[in-house]
Amino acid sequence: MIISNRRITGLTAEVIAELVSEVGPLWHERHQARLASRPRKRAVGAGAKHRLVFVDRLLATLVHLRHAVTHDVLACWFGVDRSTITRAIGEVRPLLAERGCTVSSDVRLRSLAEVIDHLGASGTTGIIDGTEIRVRRPAAGRKDRDKFISGKNKQNAVKSMVVTDGEGRVLWCSPTQPGSCADITHARQLELVKLLTDGPAVEILADAGYQGLGAQTGGRVVTPPHRKFKKNAPDWYEEMHERQRKAHSSRRIRVEHGIAHLKNWRALARHLGRREHMSDIVQAIAGLLSYQQTADRIPAQQM
Repeated sequence: MIISNRRITGLTAEVIAELVSEVGPLWHERHQARLASRPRKRAVGAGAKHRLVFVDRLLATLVHLRHAVTHDVLACWFGVDRSTITRAIGEVRPLLAERGCTVSSDVRLRSLAEVIDHLGASGTTGIIDGTEIRVRRPAAGRKDRDKFISGKNKQNAVKSMVVTDGEGRVLWCSPTQPGSCADITHARQLELVKLLTDGPAVEILADAGYQGLGAQTGGRVVTPPHRKFKKNAPDWYEEMHERQRKAHSSRRIRVEHGIAHLKNWRALARHLGRREHMSDIVQAIAGLLSYQQTADRIPAQQM
């Protein structure tokens, strides 16, 4: 029932089967290493046995990310204790985040440098934009309490930079930063300027929040046209500026579509858990979404 219905997990049965074959051995390997790393007080094979097999652990994680279902509800659904679900999600989610974004059956992008190289090799245009995810307000008395307040939305949030191609397919999501961090500051912290100046010739479209990166990257970051006349602009200039602005906006809008697909996963609409888990959540969902987008374009026998 869960596997066959894409509305529950956001993924097709074929993609889930691929995830089981790929992530399952990694989970089993880490689980055995964790058991071997601590001193044993029982014989090998003794003690309580797992009541939740890996497939169910993966499904519980997918449902939690897709619909933000609480651990208590998932525990009742799978017939186990709540702590079992919490431990399962905590183990599977980092494995999904480490997979990276799937561009084709043999290409995975796990870092911004790999994304820039991929765009340069394929000759495609990249689009960047920042997205905010609401999070719980930090406890009173914390020194860094105010840094999570977004200046744009006036809410407690964390921010991630999303990179898509010209068709809106998600290529990468950055680790999260507090909501008070500006988009251009976040891009500089990710060394986007250095990667573009030292790397291949790539065109990156961005909104006005990244104004200034174009001059630093030799024109490789393209932002909306700067308005030269603030008052009493000639009619011909108004028409030209509006035409250029709309042309840029119509190309850049694809990244908004990619972000909208990400926000369909309820864990990115508003997160009520621990803020330090947000980087794994964003990167896990980006990888799952890109994998499904790739599977939708490539016939199943080629995957």
